[in-house]
Amino acid sequence: MSIHESQTVTDQLLAGTLVGQNFAGWSEAIRDDFTRNAHNGRVGSRLLSVSHRVRVWEIRLQPGERLGAHRHVLDYFWVALVPGRSRQRTVDGTTREVSYTAEQTCHFAFGPGEYLLHDLENIGPTELVFSTVEFLDGQNTPLPLD
Repeated sequence: MSIHESQTVTDQLLAGTLVGQNFAGWSEAIRDDFTRNAHNGRVGSRLLSVSHRVRVWEIRLQPGERLGAHRHVLDYFWVALVPGRSRQRTVDGTTREVSYTAEQTCHFAFGPGEYLLHDLENIGPTELVFSTVEFLDGQNTPLPLD
């Protein structure tokens, strides 16, 4: 997959257990989604609030539902609002499965040109709900949301 251009995929530690490498188990539709959405800055299901400093997103996924590929370039954090389980695929061809507890939080910081391109799929039996807050004053230009 040639999505890297002149930018760098983050080497930050990602949550969960590695369950696949080299795009193993990725359907053609998922591969196409990563290609089509290589610069998708919509990192949540719904944008709740925007100010000159932050974007606040909601992610709500029913069991089996998937948030398609999206690209993080801004420093951000997420909070799991309920317990649950997910599968995440990243542009490097890895797949991870993650278990969350309510109020679990994770922070990311990106250097110039650094990014994370991934998806999120609910593999648990209940709705998965997150809040994600992006900081607009980081080292990278915010991606457009159109």
